Amino acid sequence: MNKTHSFSDRLMYMHLLEDGYSINYVSTKYGIGFKLLTCLWIQYKQHGLEALRKKKNICASGELKRTIVSDIENNHLSLVEASLKYGASDSRISTWLRIARTDGLNALDITKKRGRAKGMGRPKKKAPETELEKLREENLKLKIENELLKKVKALVEEKEARLRKIGRKPSKD
Repeated sequence: MNKTHSFSDRLMYMHLLEDGYSINYVSTKYGIGFKLLTCLWIQYKQHGLEALRKKKNICASGELKRTIVSDIENNHLSLVEASLKYGASDSRISTWLRIARTDGLNALDITKKRGRAKGMGRPKKKAPETELEKLREENLKLKIENELLKKVKALVEEKEARLRKIGRKPSKD
């Protein structure tokens, strides 16, 4: 269940934990994830009330990504420890680690474009420039229309032949 917890809710959870209630008890009673509550508790102890406020998502630069990955590799930090230290989610850090291990640290500088591609949809038709091109385009349209009319006529004749064969008169439409 994805439930958002307001600042006042988070503060209440921290007061309960300060009063001696266990993380497991608060987690099950109020429907907050155990892992989330643990991270909030650690951040609250380190940074105080500011840790409970919701923050904007950061767009990490390649330099920050390299710093985090090298800190994890050199100091043997866990994902949760690195997440608490740098303020990035552990799933995002895990992605950076995978990229760094497979493609190298320099691959962290590459950012993927987000959103819908600009070139979506049909390409725009080019307007005819000369009189000759206009006439050729009109000629092509007339040929296509003529072929369509021939096919319609053939289908109507085929239907009439079928109706005559079984003994019905074709309609006058």
